[in-house]
Amino acid sequence: MNSGIDSNKGMTKGKTRWKVFLEVVSTLQAVSTFLFLGVTCSLLMFYLMFTSLWPIPTLYFVWQVVDWHTPERGGRKTTFLRNWRAWDHLRDFFPIKLVKTAELNPNKNYIVGIHPHGIMSLGAFTCFSTESCGFKELFPGLRSTLLVLAGLFRLPVFREYTMFLGILPVSKKSLVHLLTNRGKGNALLILIGGAAESLFSAPGINTLVMRQRKGFVRVALEFGADLVPAYAFGENEIFKQVIFSEGSLGRRLQDLFKKIMGFAPCLFAGEHMGILPYRIPITTVVGSPISVPKHIKATEEEVDHFHNLYMEALSKLFHEHKVSCGLSENHELRII
Repeated sequence: MNSGIDSNKGMTKGKTRWKVFLEVVSTLQAVSTFLFLGVTCSLLMFYLMFTSLWPIPTLYFVWQVVDWHTPERGGRKTTFLRNWRAWDHLRDFFPIKLVKTAELNPNKNYIVGIHPHGIMSLGAFTCFSTESCGFKELFPGLRSTLLVLAGLFRLPVFREYTMFLGILPVSKKSLVHLLTNRGKGNALLILIGGAAESLFSAPGINTLVMRQRKGFVRVALEFGADLVPAYAFGENEIFKQVIFSEGSLGRRLQDLFKKIMGFAPCLFAGEHMGILPYRIPITTVVGSPISVPKHIKATEEEVDHFHNLYMEALSKLFHEHKVSCGLSENHELRII
């Protein structure tokens, strides 16, 4: 995949200046929200506690305590925010596309693994937490729920915004609730590689962290939910990142921060060394389901079996679609 000025010019060709402006503003809004909203709201609430407006954060914190378990009990999704027109402009900026390769039966539940994590997972967010990429039309009868780091739901105000989009924590309690209280037709989307995988995100690199990540397979076996691999081609291309070698001081500091905070700080840059990503197409390809039986107390051998089946299916999906999605034939998938 190509990046830089030539690629950006190609992506804006034929668009009016107003359309390009709306795409840039919508994308900056999404990126800024990801980077700054949680921290800004937390600092603002803390500051207001020492002003005459202290009742506002006090009441909110009381509300947050009362409402503490809502994210793990299905949240409160709003159709309005998921249908916001800004997401259409975000989709068109890159552009982002959702590709279906197989039918998914709405009378079953699915755990969909999304790869790679990238810096911000903008492909996964746009395809599965907004209605801009046509998920409902491609997979009629299914409800998509993106599951992310549980710690994000401790951040004031940001947690409400995230829940309004239908995004929920990737915790065992959350998964159990969704798979037992929402009937059939659930597509639960998990960024399997998580924060560790974001540290490998850079143009031309296809490294996935998942050999030791088997929790999603155990949950699939416990509830008889089929596994589905999905790959977001282009996700690693939209930002450049300084990647520290294993064992270096920079990587040790990143790992320490990840261990304490749950996410990894990435030194990245987009267009013109800013936070605006490069206009590189992101194509999220959803693979075929892997049928999983219901075994409430699955053995390690069973978990390993379906984990291996999943990795094989993911590798096959990558190699079958890499060329049509902008990669060269010699690109390889590395799973660690």
